[in-house]
Amino acid sequence: MDKTENSGIVIMDFSGIYEEEQFWKEEKVSWVKARDLSGTNCYCDGEAFEVLREKIAEFPAGGIHFIDSGNYHYMSRIWLEKLEKPFCLLVFDNHTDMQPPAFGGLLSCGGWIASALEELENLKEVILVGPDEAAYDQVDMVLKKKVRFLSREELEWHRSGEVGLPAAVECFFKEIPVELPLYISIDKDILCKKDASTTWSQGDMSLEELKSCLETVFLHLREKGGKIAGVDICGEQNQEEGASGSVNDRANRELLDVIKRGAVFEE
Repeated sequence: MDKTENSGIVIMDFSGIYEEEQFWKEEKVSWVKARDLSGTNCYCDGEAFEVLREKIAEFPAGGIHFIDSGNYHYMSRIWLEKLEKPFCLLVFDNHTDMQPPAFGGLLSCGGWIASALEELENLKEVILVGPDEAAYDQVDMVLKKKVRFLSREELEWHRSGEVGLPAAVECFFKEIPVELPLYISIDKDILCKKDASTTWSQGDMSLEELKSCLETVFLHLREKGGKIAGVDICGEQNQEEGASGSVNDRANRELLDVIKRGAVFEE
């Protein structure tokens, strides 16, 4: 069996890393097994794309999806195509994930947002939080027309060290449109090394700051009648790199708690 009983939390098992973590063990979860599937590491080839699409066919986009390391962040693009009406996408990531494809147009972990913007008619806007300004400068101008951007430098500039978000950052999140459902994708590589251990280069946001961002978004949507279309989380570390996963386990647990407590999902 690839899947267990359908529920709101889906764990995508590409590497086995989640077996070392505890955050999900008191939850009702569904597992999607993909360890033996070739053509998935960093790039997703056409055959793997169709298999993965089939593996998640019975699950709604409107749940919470844990999708392994950042090598598989392209799974967000596959989840997004399940949304059948217009939506916005909020991404927390240390990278733009809007790089042009390097190998024959293959879907990649570094270009999945670009793919979504180019191919998914229902995606109306991307709100991107975390990459540095130099990386964003490399993004195609056509793509930028559909992106609101909050850079790593801006976050650092406004960061006060006090509890809660600075007013300017809070204002950015309160300007997220509420007329369309919002899908949220979180790569833990936006976090500092104290709060996450990931495969890719990391940012300097604290877990508390990320949680405050999410809480602000959820409160804004609740107050204005907005809804969440779905959430996914990646950023585990590759098992071969020898990480215990304890720091990521804590981050996953706390992020899951914030989402369960604050998000109002579309029915």
